[in-house]
Amino acid sequence: MRWVVATTLVALVGSGLAQFTPRSPECIAPAGAGGGWDFTCRSVAQVMLDLKIIPQPMRVTNMTGGGGGVAYANVVTQRNNDPNLIVAASPATTVRLAQGQYSRFTERDVRWLGAIAADFGLVAVKADAPWRSMQELVAAWKADPAKIAVGGGSAVGGQDHMKVLLLGRAAGIEPRNIKYVPFDGGGEALTSLLGGFIQVFAGDASELRAQVQAGTVRVLGVMAPRRLEGVYANIPTLRELGYNVDWVVWRGFYAPKNMPIEAYEFWVQALRQVERSPEWARVREQNALGKFSMVGAEFQVFVDRQVNQFRNLSRELGIIR
Repeated sequence: MRWVVATTLVALVGSGLAQFTPRSPECIAPAGAGGGWDFTCRSVAQVMLDLKIIPQPMRVTNMTGGGGGVAYANVVTQRNNDPNLIVAASPATTVRLAQGQYSRFTERDVRWLGAIAADFGLVAVKADAPWRSMQELVAAWKADPAKIAVGGGSAVGGQDHMKVLLLGRAAGIEPRNIKYVPFDGGGEALTSLLGGFIQVFAGDASELRAQVQAGTVRVLGVMAPRRLEGVYANIPTLRELGYNVDWVVWRGFYAPKNMPIEAYEFWVQALRQVERSPEWARVREQNALGKFSMVGAEFQVFVDRQVNQFRNLSRELGIIR
């Protein structure tokens, strides 16, 4: 009897009948609408539907708070075996984990699925701001750091704050004198910039494309190894301007740690299929995203290493001891 059962199970697996299909797919964006995590969820969800990887539209849930910490805690403590759930992540996630900002939780409390695109940091001001170039901004910033409030879509010590501290250090500004205003997502930070509550926005290229096209903001520099394409083609990199600062933002996902193995493999393969598709290539082109493909076990190792690197950098910048 045992032999018959085992043979039947092998036949089911071999025929594909035992493969996992999500019944109610959901992506959590750990911040408000309009930011990078929200973009990651919605764009990937649409391509998965277009490619018929998922049988129905994926629900996107915006779960704000704690620089992604509220969503992380929710997944670990309440949805730790949910097979239908994926969560948007980026270096903002690994920075907070490196600094111990997600309470008692660590990078080992979830399973890392993969990343399929690269975004890039940038520095922007309102279109009518008095600074026409990065050099003009830095000159005013160095003269009186307290007069210039820089905002970003992460908490103090988070990804956008780290960008600002690295630029400040490269420009010769004492990190402790930098006035950083945290927001729960890039969308909120951008609204504050346009409203005049902050003077400088430290965000990502995908967050500002529409505003650049509309002429409401002026990007002074991008934190990419080389110039971007599209609406950013004429904007210099910080390296071109003499500031040795890059910030590459991988766009990816994690999943509940105890998700069934067949569900984990489904989502890993789904991301691989999305990344290789012409539909995703168009999304990347439209949003000035670079190529970045790393899924499964390789991505797990990458995340472990990045958390350790960010922990060391956070100590160097005086964020943690």
